[in-house]
Amino acid sequence: MPSLAERLGYGADERLLIVNCDDLGSSEAANRATAEAFAFGIATSATLMVPCPWALDGLERCAGADLGVHLTLTAEHPGYRWRSLTGAASLHDDQGYMPATAEAVWAQARLEDVAAECRAQIDQALAWGVDVTHLDAHMGTMQIDPRYFALFVELAAAYDLPMRMFGTGAERQLGFPGRAQASAAGRVYPDHFVSLWGLPAREVFADSLARLRPGVTEIYLHPVEDGPELRSYDRTHAEIRIKDRACLLDPTLKAEVEAAGARLISFRPLRDLQRQAA
Repeated sequence: MPSLAERLGYGADERLLIVNCDDLGSSEAANRATAEAFAFGIATSATLMVPCPWALDGLERCAGADLGVHLTLTAEHPGYRWRSLTGAASLHDDQGYMPATAEAVWAQARLEDVAAECRAQIDQALAWGVDVTHLDAHMGTMQIDPRYFALFVELAAAYDLPMRMFGTGAERQLGFPGRAQASAAGRVYPDHFVSLWGLPAREVFADSLARLRPGVTEIYLHPVEDGPELRSYDRTHAEIRIKDRACLLDPTLKAEVEAAGARLISFRPLRDLQRQAA
């Protein structure tokens, strides 16, 4: 069985790297930072939070970039919230907004409402003209609970899209065979996954490059420009987002990518392969 790299037209030992910016559309500051990362040349992909009020601004700033849909069922910031597109009661808390945590979603949301909302978000992105390259999920809501993961696979199959996939170590911790489920459904997904959330982004990125394995690896970050907007809506994780932006704009990073023998790609080749195989 040829490897994913070989199916994409590369050698079996090739190191292919997707650098994804999560949370496009969550704020103007996030949109500016993501557009900068694309322009700088390290970011290859981003995922759009369709229900957020800055979603269209994000599309405008990142016009021409490869974008996926960041399926959104939570609104975690205390003073900055958003609602679902479908308006289903089970998708909202007592204040009328999406819940703040994934656990609250799993406890109260009806799966049929979740399915309808996710479809509405993907359909809205398509209606806005986004050539959607893949699916992933905000705060892991669609990936950690087995019921939601099964729906995540169904959605990827329905729209014939590749999907973000947790690594083998995380799969062992989660305790269900998600990678096998996705493969059985004919889904394409990266071989390896690196999360920098809450870690020293620049150092861990460099370490990940040094340890990069053959195949396709996705690294994701949450870049946001520092300033009053970020400091007002995310007082808890502002420093993480600022450091993620600094990592993606570090002028020495390109040389490290080249020295590691990594070839930057986006999810688009995976999406094209997915559809060729159909």
